[in-house]
Amino acid sequence: MGQELVHRAGDKPTPLWSTQIMLDHPGLVTEVHADFFAAGATIATTNSYAIHHDRLTDTPVEGAFSALHQSALLEARAARRAHGSGRVAGAIGPLGASYRPDLHPASDVAVPLFSEVANLLEPSCDLLIGETIASLDHGRDILAACTPTGKPVWLAFTVDDTDGSKLRSGEAVADALAVAEQGGASAILINCSTPEAIKPALAALAGTTLPYGAYANGFENISDGFLGDKPTVDSLSLRRDFTPDLYADHVMAWIASGATIVGGCCEVGPAHIAEIARRLCAAGHTIV
Repeated sequence: MGQELVHRAGDKPTPLWSTQIMLDHPGLVTEVHADFFAAGATIATTNSYAIHHDRLTDTPVEGAFSALHQSALLEARAARRAHGSGRVAGAIGPLGASYRPDLHPASDVAVPLFSEVANLLEPSCDLLIGETIASLDHGRDILAACTPTGKPVWLAFTVDDTDGSKLRSGEAVADALAVAEQGGASAILINCSTPEAIKPALAALAGTTLPYGAYANGFENISDGFLGDKPTVDSLSLRRDFTPDLYADHVMAWIASGATIVGGCCEVGPAHIAEIARRLCAAGHTIV
């Protein structure tokens, strides 16, 4: 969603990322959701990943926290309504910044912040999804905030691009599975990591009774520039081998290893999803 919006808008990226585009280009988020649904997606993930108080501080929309979440929900629901089917997943991104487990605050700070978002999203979505979770503490805090809503909670962990058996914090994916199982998650996923890192991460999830799966990104690598303060996505580069065919090859390998929830993260567009849907149907799978 975020990178697709950046590409379509053509504007210079800002630290507000996809939130900025939702403000500057009303209706574009609905258009992107609609195109993903038309390609075969069955879940629309709300454009709320980057809507946190820490991201909005010292910006012109500092006081629009609740209104921005409502806009993200309205756009996803409008596309779902027009499509006639599908589910809406309320997205909750990391506090501080992506890929920075060192910035995740203590639980007594994090849980109330996540709870505020969860309570805004829950009435208008079918499930909640914590995305790009980089540490065990982050996963525990998302669950503590979201499970009281009563909605299914999916945890999507991001792993080390060179060693998919580890989270970006260095902690083991196997330990993340224990967090998900013990904390009441309804599914566990691997997201926003290179496609090559996904398979060893999924191997650590084998044997769980929870549904599991993955959705990778198409970045060459997470640059040092993106790990600084107030990063913008123009410091990241699209890899040259990220075609729909090649990405679908990865996805089908994940399914062969047990994944039942698949899709795409940054730089995955409707064409990638359409190819995955085509392959799934050709292989006799049912998409729900």
